[in-house]
Amino acid sequence: MGVEYKDYYKLLGIARNAAKDDIGKAYKKLAKKYHPDLNPGNKTAEAKFREINEAYEVLKDDEKRKLYDKLGPNWQHGQNFQRPPGFEDFHFTYSGGPDEMGGMHGSGFDKSSFSDFFETLFGGGGHGRNFGPDPFGNFNRKAKRGRDAEAALPLTLEEAYRGGMKNVNINSVHGQKELEVNIPAGIKEGARIRLAGQGNPGAGGQPGDLYLRVNLLPHKQFTLEQNNLIYDLALAPWEAVLGVKLRVPTLDGEVEINLPPGCSSGKKLRMRGRGMGSGENKGDQFIRVNILVPATLTDDEKRHWEALAAASSFKAR
Repeated sequence: MGVEYKDYYKLLGIARNAAKDDIGKAYKKLAKKYHPDLNPGNKTAEAKFREINEAYEVLKDDEKRKLYDKLGPNWQHGQNFQRPPGFEDFHFTYSGGPDEMGGMHGSGFDKSSFSDFFETLFGGGGHGRNFGPDPFGNFNRKAKRGRDAEAALPLTLEEAYRGGMKNVNINSVHGQKELEVNIPAGIKEGARIRLAGQGNPGAGGQPGDLYLRVNLLPHKQFTLEQNNLIYDLALAPWEAVLGVKLRVPTLDGEVEINLPPGCSSGKKLRMRGRGMGSGENKGDQFIRVNILVPATLTDDEKRHWEALAAASSFKAR
């Protein structure tokens, strides 16, 4: 759907070549007529007051007026609006105006919301400042930036280890929205990722930031100790005694290792650089040996164990 063009000169009842003084006089006259304090509960007057403030905000400023006039052929009412060259990255800030006419206060009228046409043309209502002086001195308030927000970001160890782009669903005051988040490789538990402008909306100002706090999910194979990964390797007694070649998992996929003979339960074997973190802080992966014994034996197996026990010179105590 296109954005409807708004004729600011027509709203103020002035010619396109009107002088600055004439613009100001027309604005004051109309603002006094439609001010919400003079028209309590009149939604039509409130909407008109909003429109003439928007028109005056543009036409009183030489640079904004010049850019607005560049619309040229797009002046036709109802035509789909496309920003002309030069508008793409153009934004304005406004610090408020003088209390030109004084007097009536307390209308409670919030004029921080401009039309879609204004926001499309001038970048979302001026990046956090109230636009247009109130001729009755009621709206010269500083816009407030929205509060920052924080949300949990659950990640698997694989996601945290590798990093990369991830689509995340966030519940906000405007409902659920999906954001694409860049996860730094090796990110730690509790680290925060800042998403600028995705926090709570401001009162006429810029929204706050959203901080995603990393929550590493439990893993079925690895235990995390600081930046080190621990993998518990189950061995049969004869594998621990004789040594064995086998494959073990890592976050980069399986690798083959040669387990030396004589590994006791609890022994740790280091695989350097296979842990979490990055750069000099990158951890290691440890293979922790856990020797398992059969819970039940056949008669034949029992005879073999008994023969081994009788023949062995090994003393555990």
